[in-house]
Amino acid sequence: MVFNLPQTANPKHETTLTTLIIGAGLSGLTAAHQLQQNGHSVTLLDKGRGVGGRLATRRLGRDAEASRADHGAQYFSARSPELQALVHNWQAQGLVQEWHIEQSDPASFQHPRYAVTGGMSQLAKQLAQGLDVRTGERATYLTQTDTGWQVRCDSGLTLSADALLLTLPAPQAIALLNESGVTLAEADQQALTSIHYEPCLAVMLRLNQPSQLPKPGGLKLPDGPVSWLADNQQKGVSEQPTVTIHASHAYSQQHLDDADLTALIPELLAAVSDYVPADRIVESQMHRWRYSNATKRHPDPMLAATLPGSGTLLFGGDGFGNGNVEGAFLSGLAMARHVTGQRAA
Repeated sequence: MVFNLPQTANPKHETTLTTLIIGAGLSGLTAAHQLQQNGHSVTLLDKGRGVGGRLATRRLGRDAEASRADHGAQYFSARSPELQALVHNWQAQGLVQEWHIEQSDPASFQHPRYAVTGGMSQLAKQLAQGLDVRTGERATYLTQTDTGWQVRCDSGLTLSADALLLTLPAPQAIALLNESGVTLAEADQQALTSIHYEPCLAVMLRLNQPSQLPKPGGLKLPDGPVSWLADNQQKGVSEQPTVTIHASHAYSQQHLDDADLTALIPELLAAVSDYVPADRIVESQMHRWRYSNATKRHPDPMLAATLPGSGTLLFGGDGFGNGNVEGAFLSGLAMARHVTGQRAA
């Protein structure tokens, strides 16, 4: 089994509890695994076609299996004992490997970074195995009941549960609560509205020759419209040459709502022509991440809403605690422990 943290008996409940999780990114998948291991019945809902959120890998070209590009999170760190234990198992299975990128400030890279073989989405797909995940289901209305929560989706699907975990970005969680007429305590509302995200425009390129990025294929750029370049072939994601470009937060914010994002591609390519010559590019695609990086996060790994009546409402994700990939994992772990009555050792 790829994902297996120690199971702890639930001291609070003798009967099976049901939990609904909105958002099948890393936080939601982590929480679901922990809860299921502790005897809970768990269902995850996600509006996307697949799982993973920003653990995202896109297939390019006709030979899609061979040409892939990570276009969301590019790597992750593992400083917590819980994630280190999983990484050790993943390395033994060949799922992840250390990846050291070029960095202008070496002092900031004192611990390993890890990439996922075949792309970051492979990690999410592995974690989703054995879970009840409903993709293509957009939650549109929440109702607090006498015993917990009811969630209605735009497809007509309606589900009920004792506990509700919202792992989508805080602005989307707030919008869903407002549309549902659910009023939070003032402190909880302020905690969520204080979380701030920066956007990112991502470009994925399929090449007919390898790029000119220096080994090992990751490069941060300090100035200009592009902040990040990654060679997915060097990284172990793609058999064929592909490159990922992340525009800077400032550039992404400026153009976030442009009607035709593809019109920006020539400008971004011109900024990286030393590394990706134009005559090697055979295909380009673009993706808009409206909530790419939580630059102002809630200090704790999760937030438990203070509400009257029965039912648990928790908020989590990469906008909480440490942020980024590892922070999302720890947030999911914290939410599961709260539901089951566990506490971190």
